[in-house]
Amino acid sequence: MTHELKHIVTAYRAAKDKKQKTVLATVVALEGSSYRRPGVRMLIHEDGKRIGAVSGGCVEKEIIRQAQTVFTDDIPKMMIYDGRYRLGCEGILYILIEPFAPSSTFLEAFELTLSRRTQFKIISSFSKDEGNNTNLGSFFIIGREKFGMRNNVVLTDDRERFEQEMNPCFKLIIIGAEHDAVQLCSFASLTGWEVTIVASAAEEKNISDFPGASLFLSEEPEMLSLNSIDEQTAIVLMTHSYVRDLKYLLAIKESRPVYLGMLGPAKRREKLLNEFIENYPEVSDAFFDTIHGPAGLDIGAETAQEIAMAILSEILSVTRNKEPIMLKNKQGRIHT
Repeated sequence: MTHELKHIVTAYRAAKDKKQKTVLATVVALEGSSYRRPGVRMLIHEDGKRIGAVSGGCVEKEIIRQAQTVFTDDIPKMMIYDGRYRLGCEGILYILIEPFAPSSTFLEAFELTLSRRTQFKIISSFSKDEGNNTNLGSFFIIGREKFGMRNNVVLTDDRERFEQEMNPCFKLIIIGAEHDAVQLCSFASLTGWEVTIVASAAEEKNISDFPGASLFLSEEPEMLSLNSIDEQTAIVLMTHSYVRDLKYLLAIKESRPVYLGMLGPAKRREKLLNEFIENYPEVSDAFFDTIHGPAGLDIGAETAQEIAMAILSEILSVTRNKEPIMLKNKQGRIHT
């Protein structure tokens, strides 16, 4: 969800430059089922423009309507949306709607937190009683600092609280620059992931060849330096060259991504890993635990676009610790 918040803050900056007010809607509690879970947010501009969504599209119009009083009097309010009579989700959403006017100090701290890839927290004080209430509001907790989403917010103990730990934006590092890498980059960026492309100088490519990419590195394996590879980072090795795959694999041997995918059949994988061990016999078992090859779920993918979806689906299943099944075969709630 951090990437969604990143878009919200960017949109707030643009609205601030235009001297437009903004209001933030946050789902802080849920009874029953819903399209999205608590913690999802939507920013509303004074001119009606919105960034993000809190549902599949059913609730947003009502939020925009109720947000008008928040624009007018700058007082937060609670909105209760009972979907049991209007939606297929059969859930009750408790939505905090509040003025969104964080300080410049927060904006600087937020950008620094994103670049350093550190966790932060959001705390919302809310009530399950509908209506306006000056005691409602949210805070960002970054390090030891607390930033209100507007001036004069007070976190009281007599209200319910929704607390949300926010991880760094998920990052995908694609090592390779062929057509399938372009498709994987495009799909991953649409998912909200930050995408880094690593390509040999011989590829003669640049970032403009990869729509959605955040960073392009034209580096040979021997010179490769990848910072901030953490548990919110996946790597896919797809140079389509056995020799380059081996060299890049050796270049990242000390890293610990949450997922390391390799293209090609199992026979190629085994040959590659055997030669890798010959070059680096002290490799840990933990490194091998991150490797997934052939990369992707078996969904019958044929085209580059379909293969990209298969790989992204596997990365999601690994990072969310889920065994892929058809939802129609799942017992109980979808979100668990």
